[in-house]
Amino acid sequence: MNQFENLNCLNIGDKGKILQLNSTGAIRRRLLDIGLINDTVVECVGKSPSGDPCAYSIRGAIIAIRHEDCENIIIDRHPKGSS
Repeated sequence: MNQFENLNCLNIGDKGKILQLNSTGAIRRRLLDIGLINDTVVECVGKSPSGDPCAYSIRGAIIAIRHEDCENIIIDRHPKGSS
């Protein structure tokens, strides 16, 4: 069963596939530049002690993204351990 959620829903070790970016302006450009385009698989690899920001593996790079920016990134959640 597919679950469409935002990037914030991922816990460490969870993966999701990018479906849509709802961000605008400079942050949208930045997210696109780091590889957050449709069908990209993203894995949550860490969270700061306060929970914000979180670190994600995106196309081989580890990128920290703030909670407020993750709210605008819609994903299709993958079960743990899937590619």
